[in-house]
Amino acid sequence: MYTDDTGGRIGGEPAHLMTCETAAVRVDQIRDHPRHEEVREVVPAEYAGVLVTDRGRNYDALELAGVRQQKCLAHLQRSLSEVLGQQQGKARALGRQLKGLFRQALDLWHAYHQGNRRGFAAQAQQLKAALTYQLRDRPLKAPDNRRLLNELGWHNDRGNLLRFLDDPRREPTNNRAERALRPAVIARKVSQGSKTARGADAFAAFTSVVRTLAKTSADPIVEGLLYVFHFAKMPDASAEAYH
Repeated sequence: MYTDDTGGRIGGEPAHLMTCETAAVRVDQIRDHPRHEEVREVVPAEYAGVLVTDRGRNYDALELAGVRQQKCLAHLQRSLSEVLGQQQGKARALGRQLKGLFRQALDLWHAYHQGNRRGFAAQAQQLKAALTYQLRDRPLKAPDNRRLLNELGWHNDRGNLLRFLDDPRREPTNNRAERALRPAVIARKVSQGSKTARGADAFAAFTSVVRTLAKTSADPIVEGLLYVFHFAKMPDASAEAYH
């Protein structure tokens, strides 16, 4: 499952827009605050899949500790670039090493999907070992490097940085969710957000249903909506009877 989130507005007040995207389902939420409780409405603690996310703190809650995650490498690379832009001399060594390893991991993943799969498993293990070495516990003088070591080391211990190399079917970024979020972002810009909480809930429900229908139905979306509305009024009806 791929997730992304951004700001929104409800009644002129700041709010939070989040989307969860899989191959078959799309779920949108618009809430007052970005909290792990909202994430858990879609991703339960016993979720058996992999959650691909950015570095939002709401995904690192203790209640989600049992959910396997893949942190978006594009977000990690941008964060490392920002840190490197403020460092000089030897302090840059950690950030440069990490950026290089993440770049090699991405190159290896792309090569796999281009058909060059020879030696993939061995190279993946070498990269994981090299990353673990770079994120080993040790004293560092630069505060930014200590922060990186603590945060990324914590995620690496849980397998959240290079999990996509264990199964290349997983994507190393949450770009899929970012693309899924764009229509809602455009609607937010045009409308200046939802006027009421009820309107926000209605918008999130409607976009979730429409985008899920677009993924799963071979029929036009209008036909799919007619089907949904029919069974919303007649929950005991059968699909066979409808057709």
